[in-house]
Amino acid sequence: MLVSERIGQFFVETEAGRDRLEYTEYGAGDAWVVLLPGELMPRRMQQPLARVLAGEGLHVVTLDPLGHGRSDRPADPHAYSVTAFAEQVVALLDHLGAAQAVVGGSGLGANVALETAAVAGGRVRGLILDAPILDNGVEAGILAFGPLLLAARFAPLSVSLLRRLTRPVPRGIVPFWAGIALDTCDQRPAAMAALLHGLFFGRAAPSARERRAIRVPALVVGHGADPMHPVADARMLAEELPKGTFVKARSVAEWRLHPDRLDRHAADLATRCWKAPRRSRRAGA
Repeated sequence: MLVSERIGQFFVETEAGRDRLEYTEYGAGDAWVVLLPGELMPRRMQQPLARVLAGEGLHVVTLDPLGHGRSDRPADPHAYSVTAFAEQVVALLDHLGAAQAVVGGSGLGANVALETAAVAGGRVRGLILDAPILDNGVEAGILAFGPLLLAARFAPLSVSLLRRLTRPVPRGIVPFWAGIALDTCDQRPAAMAALLHGLFFGRAAPSARERRAIRVPALVVGHGADPMHPVADARMLAEELPKGTFVKARSVAEWRLHPDRLDRHAADLATRCWKAPRRSRRAGA
């Protein structure tokens, strides 16, 4: 189903100054959904799901947090943390005039969505959490992103060279997810080092006690054979959240290559949170 798509921007005050954030809107109406990308990835990774949800009558917004995609990339580690990203979600809702939204994301985006519910619970109507990174994924996260931090800090030419090689490739001639991989390689060394430094030394997610106090409907998707986003973390989170529902993906790539089943779970969760039939939402829009 074809839906309207619009690109927008707004500004936030950070430790580094006044920075610009970019987002894309899909659809219209008052049933808001905010989707966040995985670590270092652009918001475009959420485009397929955003279109599905907008086709259900929801008003979907995908956001590039600072340091991601086409948003600003300050080189100050103080500008980056899961809590700062959650505050940017709230600032986005303020900018859009949205009192509440279902908030979701993948990987880091799932942690940010969870943090938003912890620090601004009144603004979150539900959660879509794909492959959250909690206790059991810490070691793998260090192994995966530690070398990237070191490369960005002490071998910045390697990051710049990768960007120079991948940036000229036309995204329109490669498969969608290959384009997302190319976009993820589009990093600036100083900003990438600052982002990873901020994430390593900041709060990664709400505490278990805070998670148990989040009482909104939540879909938690876990992936097997994914050490950085272990299924054990997703299962544990679903058990901690009073209204959590756990769904296990059939593979790490299911939601990317064969998304219909998990798209349906996400659409059901989001529409249930708004408790409005599809026909009524469209009439209101």
